Amino acid sequence: MATLRDWVSAAADTLTANGIDPRDAAFDVEVLARHALGWTRAHWLSRLRDPLPGPPGSFAARVEPLLARRRGREPVAQITGVREFWGLDMAVTSDVLSPRPETELVVEIALAKMVPHSRSWAIADVGTGSGCLAVALARALSSARVVATDISRAALTVAEGNAARHGVADRITFHKTRFLNGVPGPYDLIVSNPPYIPDRELTTLAPEVAHYEPRAALSGGPDGLDPARALLPAALATLRDGGWIVMEIGAGQSDEVRRIASQAGLVVVEICPDLQGIPRAVIMRVATADAGHRATVPPE
Repeated sequence: MATLRDWVSAAADTLTANGIDPRDAAFDVEVLARHALGWTRAHWLSRLRDPLPGPPGSFAARVEPLLARRRGREPVAQITGVREFWGLDMAVTSDVLSPRPETELVVEIALAKMVPHSRSWAIADVGTGSGCLAVALARALSSARVVATDISRAALTVAEGNAARHGVADRITFHKTRFLNGVPGPYDLIVSNPPYIPDRELTTLAPEVAHYEPRAALSGGPDGLDPARALLPAALATLRDGGWIVMEIGAGQSDEVRRIASQAGLVVVEICPDLQGIPRAVIMRVATADAGHRATVPPE
């Protein structure tokens, strides 16, 4: 008799045949099956040697429609409607980017700067999308007040739902605006994961991204840094003395980001790599004579 593990192997093969990386296929199958069954991961792992759950055919009837969508390269997060970020389940739709693991680096750096965590910090999240940064920071910083902006009303609706889902809606104010227009601060911290994909690379993106995620949240202009050129001067104008800016960037953009920051009156204190070693999060501060000294990242 076929076991659940046997079924996973066969289902993963069908995903791989449709262009999904074999390293991801089995996990995608597991996530979709657990979503259909309402099982925790611990329960799932304990049942892998068992026969397929339920009456004959019932399991396949529940899971196959989800697998068919994944074979069409729809992202798992949009199929299940949720993506984990910083230990929190974030609702996801086609109106927002699915939160990426590398963006958690922005949260990690921000929390290292906002010490003590109990202080009433003023924070801005520019281009909030799903609200993952704003919500994660509001959850971790119990007295912080967060302003979250986005040009998409649909994205803000998703973000507002995530704030309510995690009990921080009373400390996050959402604004439909470009960058920080109309929300001048001052802020102790400004975070952003702006669009940074060069336009010439948009056609090379995986179908999960190119066909299912909003182009406006991806397209960064000819070199991917047009949003940064507009954001950094606006951020500087709203930054409290001694405040920080933490911004996500793409591969190969470090040198140009340093130049853009310098032109805006900011100094790049550090560019931190993600787990793949790609320079990913830029830490900036006002360009003063002692900025490099004052901006040293505290030890772990």
